[in-house]
Amino acid sequence: MAMKHPKFEVFKGKNGKAYFRLKARSGEIILASQGYHSPSGARRAITSVKANAKLSKQYEEKVAKNGKHYFVLIAKNMQPIGKSEMYASKPSMKKSIQAVMTAAPAAVIESA
Repeated sequence: MAMKHPKFEVFKGKNGKAYFRLKARSGEIILASQGYHSPSGARRAITSVKANAKLSKQYEEKVAKNGKHYFVLIAKNMQPIGKSEMYASKPSMKKSIQAVMTAAPAAVIESA
């Protein structure tokens, strides 16, 4: 479902931890977080994503054992702050990095 703006959704997982996901205007999830002890921890991570998203050097491009491509967004303290889904090709992964670089800085934050 298309949205007016990209957005970060903060939500509670089945394990009780707080997570965030970044959705593009198309509604596609383009970045997801690890679990945090509280929603405020997830929101602090979103602040870090917004600060690091435009910096191409903060993206680590990776290849999984199954040959699929994905990336991890790394904070300046060298900790991972978000991970993409798996892509069949490197160009698809690169396109998703560009989507995060564009969407994250201006994305609104909502609770799911």
